[in-house]
Amino acid sequence: MSGEPVTIAVAGIEFGWGSAGKLSAVLDAIRRRAAEPPRVVGIGSALGRPLLSGLDIAAWHDVPAHGRNGHTDQDALAEVLRRERATVGLVVLDPVATAFEAAGLPTVFVDSLPFLWTEGDRPLLPLDSTVYCAQRCVDLPPDCRPVLDAVRNLRWVEAVVRPSPPAPPPRRGAELRRALVNLGGLRAPRLPDWTGYPRLVLPPALAALADAGVREVHVAGNLPPDLVRELTADLTADLARDTAGEPAARAVPAISVGPLGHAEFLAELDRCDVLVTSPGLTTLLEASSRGTPVVCLPPQNVSQVLNGRQHAAACTADTRVRWPEEVLSEDHLMASRAGGEEAALAVIYGGIGRAAESPQPVRRELRARIRAAVGALRRGADWSGLARRVGVRGADQVADAVLALARSHQPTQSHQPTQSHQPNRSHQPSPARS
Repeated sequence: MSGEPVTIAVAGIEFGWGSAGKLSAVLDAIRRRAAEPPRVVGIGSALGRPLLSGLDIAAWHDVPAHGRNGHTDQDALAEVLRRERATVGLVVLDPVATAFEAAGLPTVFVDSLPFLWTEGDRPLLPLDSTVYCAQRCVDLPPDCRPVLDAVRNLRWVEAVVRPSPPAPPPRRGAELRRALVNLGGLRAPRLPDWTGYPRLVLPPALAALADAGVREVHVAGNLPPDLVRELTADLTADLARDTAGEPAARAVPAISVGPLGHAEFLAELDRCDVLVTSPGLTTLLEASSRGTPVVCLPPQNVSQVLNGRQHAAACTADTRVRWPEEVLSEDHLMASRAGGEEAALAVIYGGIGRAAESPQPVRRELRARIRAAVGALRRGADWSGLARRVGVRGADQVADAVLALARSHQPTQSHQPTQSHQPNRSHQPSPARS
């Protein structure tokens, strides 16, 4: 590409940090593969910006009313894209992809959760994106298929993650010395009180790790330091209580707290003996690509129920912690999905919110359940199984789609979507055959 440099406008959904991790992986792949480094500008994505701090984003723009509901100020967005001379869009899960296309910007949309959608979600999905990259999954429920069949230009890609080391780092066997506790980006939209989840799960997770003799713990995520201090203040007293008829913990582990950039997070995955995490799919795929043992905390949202199930099945692991039935019935939650993701989110958010009003009984039960899951690590599992089932070349595949679109749409031309490829209405290829 000659003349004016390519400018990529990127956006990721304000729902956890998975979208930022995927943007990071794809932008890294683009810069490795492009003949000339592209210029990158960000739209919205405020929650994930800290994870992208090392990627040389030229500018960030907050477009009025930008959010999951798709009510973007179209005129304001079009002006930003015109002023930045955007060549191509790259969007992870955010409905703003529809607004990009409406502004004449050809866009590659990355759907990391194709197994989640039902007919109730169809209006939110940018089915007419110039390229719609759906990430492969272990299982694709029948309810999802009619929605994905409506995609104009569907391409299945492997897991969108950064490359792992040539060989997974050696683990320390049955001895657990260092744990990484990850709660991700917690301030999801429509969540009335996002502190309810960490208030319920962080104290019992730390206590269970101490019960197992873990010596060092790093707590990653966007938790305010004051909240972490509040939740860990009574840890010593909690550990002295014999809540399940077992010996008290040997000692309070050394606890560090703070968000990690994407590269730092991956390095910590290589360093730790166990990852204890809310089951965001990007995190689970990154851990699996590195062979890191995982304990899945109870889910924060609908997709995390399905993520945890897929991870447990692919890795043959018995380390998925469920909510007590009085907090959340997974069967009821799955049935509620017929009304779309928003209806199901109301069910799980309501259960977490009610439990957080009187957290001690739930904390006691979760401590026992997390301790049992940590104990199950000693039985071993195929920790690389999820990454092996879906593949790990997705970042390169999406990068190729972005660069091909940029080559076909020179910056000096007006922003008109390129001619679509013929729709691909086949279902995802079977992992067993690929």
